[in-house]
Amino acid sequence: MEYIFEYEFEVRDYECDVQGIVNNANYQHYMEHTRHRYIQTLNLDFMTLTNEGVILVVAKAELQYKKPLKSNDKFVCRLNVQKEGIRYVFYEDIYRLSDNQLCTKGKFEIVSVINGRLGVSEKIDKALFG
Repeated sequence: MEYIFEYEFEVRDYECDVQGIVNNANYQHYMEHTRHRYIQTLNLDFMTLTNEGVILVVAKAELQYKKPLKSNDKFVCRLNVQKEGIRYVFYEDIYRLSDNQLCTKGKFEIVSVINGRLGVSEKIDKALFG
């Protein structure tokens, strides 16, 4: 897959379970943070969008766990985005930096709720796809 953005992290001790590996829910947090950072690079601000009545909502999340991350592992989350109808589909993959192993694959379908109704935001479309 071709990626358009990436963001680096380091696993913190408290993100690991009793088995010493990252708890499954944290991978989704990493990916959400990466999406938010990417959206910020497009000069979109969540507070401004919210004040304009535009809310971005995760409608569907799929994760495939391939290899575990452990405490102090450095890793990168890479993403790409496509538009499918009214959905923005973010493909996000996490790679451990020490060996470039694919650890997790994610697919997130995001929709816009505009003034309480499902819709398309021209502002977001323009920012994401020009």
